[in-house]
Amino acid sequence: MKINKLIGIAISMALVLMVSACGGSKATVDKGAKEIDLPMQGKEFKSDASYFRSVANGTSPDLATAKKIAELNARTSLATSVSSTIKAVTEQYINQVSIGDKQEFAAKFEQNARNVVNQQINDVIIKEEKATQAKDGKITYWVCVEMPRVALQEKVEEAISKDQKMALEFDKFLFQRTFDEEMAKLAK
Repeated sequence: MKINKLIGIAISMALVLMVSACGGSKATVDKGAKEIDLPMQGKEFKSDASYFRSVANGTSPDLATAKKIAELNARTSLATSVSSTIKAVTEQYINQVSIGDKQEFAAKFEQNARNVVNQQINDVIIKEEKATQAKDGKITYWVCVEMPRVALQEKVEEAISKDQKMALEFDKFLFQRTFDEEMAKLAK
């Protein structure tokens, strides 16, 4: 009997400790913490109705390596953004057109768009770049890359027009309107 009572008391105490520990710690800001201003965070560095943009950084003891890391990160981020926008445009466009075999058309359309995106990512330009050096000697390189929307749209349309069957079924006006709507969402 005493053992059962002791076990009950021990379990009760453990539960009380667990419940009080579950209150969690509240996030507090260290009073001595210094706020850091990140470069290239203004509106002019965000994607808008005319350009896809991406900002990234890279850190290394060597400037050239920091720059390569930053540019690779920026291009990868840009490619992801462009691909998701093209995917949204493709899905909306396919749902709006009346084509006999929508699935075949959609698959070809997406493949053409993907190929164009892969080609266009190589043609991005650097909008701005900045390098800083920390006290330990490491260099952080910041870069903003951009790609014009019009060039991407033209290349997608060109790729589709090369496929005779797709060209017959492609509604350029509807595609452009859909593309413009997606780009307007980026601007907001």
